[in-house]
Amino acid sequence: MKSAERGRDNAALDGGKAKKTDKYGKNADALRRKKLFLLDMDGTIYNENRIFEGTLDFLDAIRAQGGRYMFLTNNSSRSVKDYVKKVNAMGIPADDGDFFTSGQATALYLHENYPGQTVYCMGTRSLVQELRDSGISVVTEVDDKASVVLIGFDTENTSEKIRNTCIMLGKDVAYLATNPDLVCPVSFGYIPDCGSMSIMLQNATGKKPFFIGKPEPIMVDCVLKKLGLSARDAVIVGDRLYTDIAAGRNAGVDTICVLSGEAAETDIQNGEIKPTWVFDNVRSIWRILAR
Repeated sequence: MKSAERGRDNAALDGGKAKKTDKYGKNADALRRKKLFLLDMDGTIYNENRIFEGTLDFLDAIRAQGGRYMFLTNNSSRSVKDYVKKVNAMGIPADDGDFFTSGQATALYLHENYPGQTVYCMGTRSLVQELRDSGISVVTEVDDKASVVLIGFDTENTSEKIRNTCIMLGKDVAYLATNPDLVCPVSFGYIPDCGSMSIMLQNATGKKPFFIGKPEPIMVDCVLKKLGLSARDAVIVGDRLYTDIAAGRNAGVDTICVLSGEAAETDIQNGEIKPTWVFDNVRSIWRILAR
């Protein structure tokens, strides 16, 4: 089914009664004027390899109102090329220019703050290769030449990698991590993400890393600068309060928390980090845009 036909059919099913407000009755008309939607991925538009219902309609509606979307993910286990293949296989139109990952942000941070230095990386082969392709000298074994230790969301982790990382953290090195996410949503629930791996290493070595990805505003600021847009032109859509929503707050950008991933209503009600709007899922946001 073509996207336009799919959108008309879904609108018909909704009976033309699309709401103008979010889950708690807050007016969301401002979303129809946004030029850039910065989208988290895991738990927001899909879960592992299953695309959420309404995602394609949502993306179509963004383009129909003259906007664009950019995938802003803390997941450093895949390179941009890997992500393009993944979302294209789900039917999502995207290319290299539609992504900005914590891996890319980390590469920029290393170039700016540790130029020419050798980095020891505990991460996936995709992350290591992406860093090397950006011109960074990376090692994956214990090496005295390395002055920076970097950990990512390592879905290929082994006990040997953990041991080597602990050895490296015993040296006089800078210590960075791509992202602070504690868990990554998968089909059966969650698995430990980079934040949990950093806690494990902290328990063993006593050292904490500086996190590059969300909630630091680095990724958001880089995208806005690249596209020549202001903070008021953008909105972040994500499922985590302490990364996605906090990043928007830190960058001065409006935020949407969807309840299709990690955050629950009680987290929003009881927590200090408050999104601008709350929706059950991206399909609910689509109803606003497609009114």
